[in-house]
Amino acid sequence: MDTFPLATNASPAMAPWGGREKRVGTNPWSIAAPAGRHGTVVMDIANTAVARGKIYHARERGEPIPEGWAADADGVPTTDPRRAIEGLILPMAGHKGYAISFMFDVLTGVLTGSAFGSGVVGPYRPTGRSGVGHLLICVDIRAMADPGEFARRMEALVEETKSTPTAPGTAEVFVPGEPEVRTAERLRTEGIPVVEDTWTALAAIAGTTGVPLPAPFPSTTAQELPA
Repeated sequence: MDTFPLATNASPAMAPWGGREKRVGTNPWSIAAPAGRHGTVVMDIANTAVARGKIYHARERGEPIPEGWAADADGVPTTDPRRAIEGLILPMAGHKGYAISFMFDVLTGVLTGSAFGSGVVGPYRPTGRSGVGHLLICVDIRAMADPGEFARRMEALVEETKSTPTAPGTAEVFVPGEPEVRTAERLRTEGIPVVEDTWTALAAIAGTTGVPLPAPFPSTTAQELPA
């Protein structure tokens, strides 16, 4: 397996640094690399303080969002997910997150001939052509190193990282992608929690497309969709 940097642009979610209107997407990017007997390490992040879907998820659950995630339509920080959806998602690391997101729009939108900036239509808009652009770069490990030696070095890096003494209140140090792998393994057995509004939306889509939904497991707070 080779290493894969992947970037994509997205519909506007954040304002340019110092602005108060959406002009720049979350423009997420990911890097995956084989790690020998540790499987694959994967970094997958948006350039905002949080992925947009988590704010929609908080709205569905009727829960506030943490400070520092978003601002309202006037650019004032908010913990109300509804006002956040109407407003702005804040960049990670302040101006650095904005600059990274801008440059990934250059690589994924401008360079590839796809839509860019406010021309990208995201999944939260029901109409319009997406125009989203992607940039995938594959690095052949064999062109730079022996694959077996690369795997051994990756294993050493993972083991060194995970052996780091933990800070107070932390049970374990994770490498990128490890929490997601564990969550996926758990959900394959336990099922996926789905709030009522989401289940209703899925049922409507199923009815329109003629695709049957799996039978849910009853729950006091949510329905669980078997994996």
